Amino acid sequence: MHVAVLSYFYDSDYATVDALLDRYLSLTGWAESLLAAGAERVTVLQRFSRDVDLRRNGVEYLLRAGNDLPTRSGRDPRRLHRAVKTLRPDVAHVNGLMFPLQTWLLRRTLPRESALIVQDHGGAPPATRSAVARLRYPIRRAGLRAADGFMFTTAEQAQPWHAAGLIGPDQPVYGVVEAGRPVRPLPRAEARAASGVCGDPAMLWVGHLDANKDPLTVLAGFERALPHLPGARLTMVYVSDELLPAVRARLAAAPALAERVDLRGRVLYDLVAAYYSAADIFVLGSHREGSGYALIEALTCGAVPVVTDIPSFRALTAGARGMPYGVLWPPGDADALAAALVEVARSDLAPLRAELVAYAARELSWDAIGRKALAAYRDLLARRRRYAD
Repeated sequence: MHVAVLSYFYDSDYATVDALLDRYLSLTGWAESLLAAGAERVTVLQRFSRDVDLRRNGVEYLLRAGNDLPTRSGRDPRRLHRAVKTLRPDVAHVNGLMFPLQTWLLRRTLPRESALIVQDHGGAPPATRSAVARLRYPIRRAGLRAADGFMFTTAEQAQPWHAAGLIGPDQPVYGVVEAGRPVRPLPRAEARAASGVCGDPAMLWVGHLDANKDPLTVLAGFERALPHLPGARLTMVYVSDELLPAVRARLAAAPALAERVDLRGRVLYDLVAAYYSAADIFVLGSHREGSGYALIEALTCGAVPVVTDIPSFRALTAGARGMPYGVLWPPGDADALAAALVEVARSDLAPLRAELVAYAARELSWDAIGRKALAAYRDLLARRRRYAD
């Protein structure tokens, strides 16, 4: 099987090929996992500032400059599509549901017998309240209906798209984890020495300080759990800091809470595994996620999840139906979070770490993702060829 993976998004922040590919670990990891799972050939077609052809770890990369302005991300797909036409892949995989016109044009570029699948990377169907949105709706619908099928972390995430009429009842949806970054668990003592993460239990947050991740609810829940967990500490790692002033104000207003919270900000990628491996509990307050890179990494390193009850987190934690997979709590509910933290903290966490690491290797590793993705491609290709015949 030959799989062509298309990414229409243009990122002007990365001027060199190595910088681009090192940044997009989810893209390179996905492609390499397909080869490891048995794909005969994998080609990645990606928007870039100039044309570059290269091979890396067995994957072909065709980077193509667009003939439009860099700010008009992916608006003109003709040069990528000319390369796809030459390749004649068995399966074309489009990253993102936000490129319906490009998807529609790609379907007309591909051979009739080639399958076309579109992968979700988070987000909800666009609203149709405005006149402009209503005018765009037929284009979005026609573009997405050109696909043979879709990938979401869990099929449950496709329900709003079905309800909006953007995905049809005859278009199969495959549940395949979106991606992860390559991290390996470290011995606990080594991890704590390297990261400085501590506490009994040691709790870790990794995410953006924004409304979706809801750090204020997490702080409120942690504060309410503290009377029952006198040795607990919460370490917060983050890149974007939209709500950092609000977080600092919240801590300033509660000195007892502030004493138990460490704001670390951005950490080097080389230290990420140490942070996860040092933690007993991983906590997030997300209201919506495409998958959950940080949660995957935490599970991989054996941190017990206490995360929100949203579709992708339910899928990643096997429903969190008790230990070792953690506890889910309703988004925005600080009392439920506090109860969940106390419940997990009072469990015997040490033996759970090995169970979580084994589960993640079995279900969430790149090897597992590659196998599941290739199985989905094979099923979709068989469907397409029955249709083409």
